[in-house]
Amino acid sequence: MIGVLVTFTQTDKFDRATVAKIAGELRPPFEGMAGLRFKSFMLDDDGVHARNFYVWDDEEKARSFFTDELVGKVTGVYGVRPKIEYLDIVGFVDNSGA
Repeated sequence: MIGVLVTFTQTDKFDRATVAKIAGELRPPFEGMAGLRFKSFMLDDDGVHARNFYVWDDEEKARSFFTDELVGKVTGVYGVRPKIEYLDIVGFVDNSGA
């Protein structure tokens, strides 16, 4: 498993309602996506950082998803180019089925 943290940083604050709208509009293509276990849309308390966190089954699928074309598209959506970090998931707890 691999995690991917995508961070959008603005000098002005992100509006929570705007980020929630983005999440709602972008959610459907991720539902049932092969290799993707989880995706979350997040906003920091300070409103300066919007973050998306992904959990993928394997690194190849994760890295192949984040193409230059995709980065260009999300830059247009959020208004700022994201920083993308790949994280080795060494442990995982999933209580969703409990």
